[in-house]
Amino acid sequence: MKQDRDRFKAIAIAIVVIFILSISGIVRLITDYWWFDALGASQIFMTGLKAKILLFILSASFFLAFALINLRISSKSNESRFSFKRKFMVVLAISFFIGLSSSGKWFVVLQYLNQVPFNLSDPIFAKDVSFYVFSLPFMIALRNFLMACVIITALLVLVDYLQSFIVRFFKQPEIIAPDGTTYSADFKLAISNMGQKALVHITVLGSFFFVLLAAGHYLARFGVMYSEKGIVVGAGYADVVAYLPVVQVLMIMAAIIAVLCYVWIFAISKQQSPGKRNILASVIVIYLIASLIAPAVIPGIVQAFKVSPNEEKLEQPYIESNIKFTKIAYGLTKVVEKDFSVEMMTPEILSNATATLDNIRILDWRPLTQTYKQTQEMRLYYDLSGIDIDRYEINGNYTEVMIAPREMNQERLQAKTWVNLHLVYTHGFGAVMSPVNSVTKEGMPNYLIKDIPPVCTVPDEELQIEVPQIYYGEMDNDFVIVNTRTAEFDYPMGDANEYTHYDGGGGVKLDSSTKELLMAIRFADIKIMLSGEITPESRILFDRAIRERISKITPFLTLDEDPYLVISDGKLYWMLDAYTVTDKFPYSERHGSINYVRNSVKIVVDAYNGDVTCYIVNTTDPVIATYTKIFPGYFKSFDLMPDGLKKHVRYPEGLFEVQSAIYNTYHMDNVKVFYNKEDAWQIPNEVYGTGKQVPVDPYYIIIKLPGGAKEEFVLMRSVTPIRKDNMVAWLAARSDGDHYGELLLYKFPKERLVYGPLQIEAKFDQDAVISQQLTLWSQQGSRVTRGNLLVIPLSGSILYIEPLYIQAETGQLPELKRVLVSDGERVVMEENFASALVALFGETRSDGAAEAGSEEGEKSTDVLIAEAQMHYDAILDSMGTNWTAFGENFDKLGEVLGELGGD
Repeated sequence: MKQDRDRFKAIAIAIVVIFILSISGIVRLITDYWWFDALGASQIFMTGLKAKILLFILSASFFLAFALINLRISSKSNESRFSFKRKFMVVLAISFFIGLSSSGKWFVVLQYLNQVPFNLSDPIFAKDVSFYVFSLPFMIALRNFLMACVIITALLVLVDYLQSFIVRFFKQPEIIAPDGTTYSADFKLAISNMGQKALVHITVLGSFFFVLLAAGHYLARFGVMYSEKGIVVGAGYADVVAYLPVVQVLMIMAAIIAVLCYVWIFAISKQQSPGKRNILASVIVIYLIASLIAPAVIPGIVQAFKVSPNEEKLEQPYIESNIKFTKIAYGLTKVVEKDFSVEMMTPEILSNATATLDNIRILDWRPLTQTYKQTQEMRLYYDLSGIDIDRYEINGNYTEVMIAPREMNQERLQAKTWVNLHLVYTHGFGAVMSPVNSVTKEGMPNYLIKDIPPVCTVPDEELQIEVPQIYYGEMDNDFVIVNTRTAEFDYPMGDANEYTHYDGGGGVKLDSSTKELLMAIRFADIKIMLSGEITPESRILFDRAIRERISKITPFLTLDEDPYLVISDGKLYWMLDAYTVTDKFPYSERHGSINYVRNSVKIVVDAYNGDVTCYIVNTTDPVIATYTKIFPGYFKSFDLMPDGLKKHVRYPEGLFEVQSAIYNTYHMDNVKVFYNKEDAWQIPNEVYGTGKQVPVDPYYIIIKLPGGAKEEFVLMRSVTPIRKDNMVAWLAARSDGDHYGELLLYKFPKERLVYGPLQIEAKFDQDAVISQQLTLWSQQGSRVTRGNLLVIPLSGSILYIEPLYIQAETGQLPELKRVLVSDGERVVMEENFASALVALFGETRSDGAAEAGSEEGEKSTDVLIAEAQMHYDAILDSMGTNWTAFGENFDKLGEVLGELGGD
């Protein structure tokens, strides 16, 4: 009785735990459906849910039926301590977990059923790429599921037979038959008969096992498309000549063993000689030895003795395939390569590039972040850490800007009460914007948009923000409830605050007690039900971090790391690039975990309502075409994107990083050159911050490309040869209008030395005036921060620009104090970019002629004045701290003043 009571308690506790877990899962399911429905994405939710349920039912039912049939057979052949009802419960539990595991493959199945062909076949098996991307993963998943069913069932049957043997061994020879009758028999004979039936049963299951092994070998053949054993990714000579035949032999052997299983069963039933019955065991042993040794040893021998001595010749067709498929996989087949003949920079070139020079990014976003935070956050609970680069038409001028949203950071609230966290401090407010090329005399940014409420310092309608509230952003804030009886904090106004009520359609409407109850359960927060501030018009906003929000809707898309804020029609929007990726593209080089990528989707999120809209920008991508078949109607055509948002679409930096890294090697089309890596490139380094060498990041710039009609927004970076510092080319990605997505590579003449970023950094450091000034600032308790070195191509010439920031050791407000500029030969350091150009080239007129009165080889008056100012500043900085520098600069100032007097 006590055992029964304990068993009842255990069952009761288990039922309670399962019920609680089930309730939690059901509540999350229902509330998620409300969330998806509010976003107009219920179709995605229901498609995924139906697919998961159907897969769960099919896989669990298949295993349940297969396992029970086999256990029924084993139960009839022996006596068991356990009733068939108990076995059924065990199998039912295992079926649940089998179904649960299989349901996770729902998207693999949907991709297989809705696949769109690539119309590109591999050179070995002549299979369309869609077979590798969509069909092969499904086939492998199906084979693995069937193998799991066979193995688990075989183990259950084996345990059933073994426990029956144990029962018979310890019991009296009186045997209870399955029909309940008792009889006496020879104990050994009974054991022998039962053992024979068990062996036959296990052997049948073994035949299924070897059939699936044969299927596994068949599918493994296609794995050579991702082989990394050769000189490139993909099938090489040894793979094709040695590995594939070995796998084919193993496949045939596994199939033969499956047939021999039935031959062996026939031999037992006919009581044939042991020799014939041992054939199966011998073949299995041979198969196991071959499968362990042959796939590695035989291709290795071929590679060592056949391929290595003739590698370039034998691997040539496979290298060609790798180059072709890798360039296709990363969208590099249409890179337009052009020559860029480097000439010395002249005043004429500068005069013709005024629009580009007016948008040179002399402000670096990392030091600028600190400046924004110190001058524009206004209150502790605001956060301005997400600076992005974009372009706007401001008063008729195409202008590159930096923009940052002023988000609410609930972690910074001083009073973290439930009301403050969930009802009052619900949103951020406005944005801060400044041009990339303009600062005040103090080195601070010249704000185009600033303060609270947002103040636009230029009369331009495009920058006006009419709805500044940010309910959805990059910050991972908690859920909030809006439209309650408690007014929401809107923004600070002097000693008081302004309050508001939400007027949007975001979130889930709490218009019933059921919704309040389920939300309270979901968030484990009973106050949602108890609060008297919630009305039927209230809305609960959750999952408000935009990257997590989008990932929840479209988990099959890979998101860019950098969402950016856009002002359009008086509202704030987030734009985010999404990629279709796979690691199953044949013959393609890997970059991290992927070997295929397309920026097929641009995603827009309304910062006020949280609405998510996905626009397809690449209609030739078979992957996104497959997704649109799975979820018809959800993705929208790029043509439907409002024009105000289209103007801010930009080539994503994340994609450009991947493509430029791949193209460093795969710009080489010649197999011989590729094999020897004769012309391999690398991403150059620069000196950044306090003197640390870091890779040069890609950067956005407004520039007139060589041969271009006008200035445009471009993402670019330079490249250098492997283990060298001189530049050999620069790669640009276009973002504007019909040219969006075009990649251009400008190659420098190989016979011409073009300085790379590190070489120019060395020139800056070797300049006596510049190095002396940097040393003086450091000695005076200030921290010198070097910004990004920008390489700016201008009509066949190169200009190098680097900002310098000064920050007190005890302060957090970096100021732009100097700009370093070089034309590749000369270097100057001035207070601003314009002065630096004057110091290098003299004043220029609109017709491009040099300043009147300055003869060839002589310095203009403006240049001399700029030099005098520089030496004067150095005298003031060194006074009382470095008298040697004081004397040197005093003498140089006298020389410059003498030249001015001579003029």
